[in-house]
Amino acid sequence: MHIAVVGTGYVGLVTGTCFAEFGVDVTCIDNDQSKIDKLNRGKIPIYEPGLQQLVEKNAAEGRLHFTSDIREGVENALVVFIAVGTPPREDGSADLSYVDEVAESIGRSLNGYKVIATKSTVPIGTGARVKELIRSHCGDTAFDVVSNPEFLREGSAIEDFMRPNRIVIGTDREQADAIMRDLYAPLFLMETPIV
Repeated sequence: MHIAVVGTGYVGLVTGTCFAEFGVDVTCIDNDQSKIDKLNRGKIPIYEPGLQQLVEKNAAEGRLHFTSDIREGVENALVVFIAVGTPPREDGSADLSYVDEVAESIGRSLNGYKVIATKSTVPIGTGARVKELIRSHCGDTAFDVVSNPEFLREGSAIEDFMRPNRIVIGTDREQADAIMRDLYAPLFLMETPIV
């Protein structure tokens, strides 16, 4: 399976790298070209124990790729994760401008059925908002939007991803649920519950 992760911050880079470690072909996308250039040279922008080694290993084995071209990443993926920042505004609400921008870019890049999974920390109703933004740019191309929040702690993020106490999948579509379960199949061996 091919997936794309939009955003190479803490959640996005850990998510993409760990899926690559599961054997998935992953393209990590970021609009910051200098960050992508560094990642392509093996330099990661954050410190997380063990992450540098996993990035190097999976990039060398051809499963982990980095690009600033969202169209390239989306076109080749079955699942596209949105893992961009949602910083607080002055009133404390989440600034969804990055999520909105990514959703619109995904909509313009859809070339067939995709599952769009939101990992960013977002308020209730964001799934409907993302779906509407994608639909406004993709015409009749089929897609599903899924909520797939992450529960990573700094300093133990790889362990939290590889051995989670639960996986949360928010969808009302059987096809999207089946694809997400297939993506997380390596965790079934540890009997990780799916909520």
